[in-house]
Amino acid sequence: MRIVELSRETKQSILNDLLKRSPNHYSQYEATVNEIIAKVKSEGDTALFEYTLKFDKFVLNTENIRVTREEIEEAYGKLDSALVEVIRKSAENIRSFHMKQLRNSWFDAKEDGTILGMKITPIAKAGVYVPGGKAAYPSSVLMNVIPAKVAGVSEIIMTTPPGADGKINPGTLVAADIAGVDTIYKVGGAQAVAAMAFGTESVPKVDKITGPGNIFVALAKKAVYGYVSIDSIAGPSEILVLADDTANPRYVAADLLSQAEHDELASAILITTSKDLAQKVSEQVDLFVKQLSRSEIMQKSLDNYGYILLAENMTDAIDAVNEIASEHLEILTANPFEVMTKVKNAGAIFMGEYASEPLGDYFAGPNHILPTNGTAKFFSPVNVDDFIKKTSIISYSREALEKVHKDIEKFAESEGLTAHANSIKVRFE
Repeated sequence: MRIVELSRETKQSILNDLLKRSPNHYSQYEATVNEIIAKVKSEGDTALFEYTLKFDKFVLNTENIRVTREEIEEAYGKLDSALVEVIRKSAENIRSFHMKQLRNSWFDAKEDGTILGMKITPIAKAGVYVPGGKAAYPSSVLMNVIPAKVAGVSEIIMTTPPGADGKINPGTLVAADIAGVDTIYKVGGAQAVAAMAFGTESVPKVDKITGPGNIFVALAKKAVYGYVSIDSIAGPSEILVLADDTANPRYVAADLLSQAEHDELASAILITTSKDLAQKVSEQVDLFVKQLSRSEIMQKSLDNYGYILLAENMTDAIDAVNEIASEHLEILTANPFEVMTKVKNAGAIFMGEYASEPLGDYFAGPNHILPTNGTAKFFSPVNVDDFIKKTSIISYSREALEKVHKDIEKFAESEGLTAHANSIKVRFE
């Protein structure tokens, strides 16, 4: 891996490089995506079936678009029983963590008859998009579905592209069943997003769409936002490791590659105050790349978006961490909890040498659907709040309103809204 001195210039150059990976920079595909969305919106199932044949080489129809209970049972038979048990354990950890995020409606009543409050209501229907083929990740199924179940969403549907034989990845089906998906549809791509956003004869319209996908899925989610809610426009995966001379270089190298193997656009960055650690990590990375299976992808990721940044001190290092605002941040320092208090921007923070990033991906419980491309500065991981609505509650007695009615009338009149003022005034004629 390349080792670079951390400076204002190098930091800005890296930020510019990383931002180029955002789906917002792939406008050349927008016309294609918009055409697919428009056709599904106007033609419904007919368009879905045509696009599935074109892109997935499967003859889809009203009879086979839904995954059957028999197909789900068949999927269980194809998976190792030990893996099924691991998925169950992971699901329970995720459920337990997200249960702590639940909110209750609240009301604040005063003696003068004022009642203010917030009513919490789950959304009615949630749609989850799950990639197919080599990008099928059962862990992401759990991370999308379980927060919605905990929130109390009454109907959860899932769309995922079929193979040419009409089959769905068995791990995806088992994870969906364990998580509690109500109906699974064999449709993928931008057409699946459009179907969930507008509804077709077979696929119901939902209130929110979550889940990762390729650039066409990401742009489709962006295009339908406003007709439905979405989780985020996800970019390629990222890891940033912040380490000092106490870190184990072999652990650091292994953790950097855990994200580099995702995608040629994935980013893996080490920021350290130790020149010795930087050199040893670089050497360990080279060794691992030769040993691990996805070496070509990892090498391209490192060549394009892999950096080891040498900082003069920990203050400069933390400033860079907050500017980059990485999806995953590992803190491998002598006192990671102290450093964590100074970090403002990160999707998820992993502290200490035994909290490596895959722990969060698969098992710990916190959600692994995280903000990317610097959006951790203003976005959060997927959580229970993503699947609820908050409604304000207001009630005043005559006594309470009488005390403030002239103030309200004055405010309304200052904005030229005399009907607003009159709505209050008539109550005290």
